[in-house]
Amino acid sequence: MSDMKIFDDKSFQDLTRDIYENALNKKNQIEVLIREMNKMITSIDEVVIVAPIIKEYLEVAVKNDEHLVKLANVLQRILTKTSNNTEEDGFGLSDTEKEELMTSLHDTVNELQKENDNLDKLSDKKHAGNI
Repeated sequence: MSDMKIFDDKSFQDLTRDIYENALNKKNQIEVLIREMNKMITSIDEVVIVAPIIKEYLEVAVKNDEHLVKLANVLQRILTKTSNNTEEDGFGLSDTEKEELMTSLHDTVNELQKENDNLDKLSDKKHAGNI
């Protein structure tokens, strides 16, 4: 089941590995960001400006990881149903299950887009010299 291709050459196992590696990379990036910003902060006024930006960056990173895990859960349900049911129509899912999965996927995609937009806004603020 875990080596079944879900899109292109990606398997479920590849997706879970990517989720794990993204979490580790994000942790390292955040640690580096905080260390570098700590070196630049010279006054309490700068802390007041930088701290909310770091907080928002951390929240967005956590939410992105949560969305990837949600996507993996949906895919795991589909793969489990497919391996347990030999019907080819709709992965062997009932209409209700298909609708729940599609709603979940749609919600997750929308949330990911919102978080991506928030990151873009943070990046724009940083490049505009607001930090």
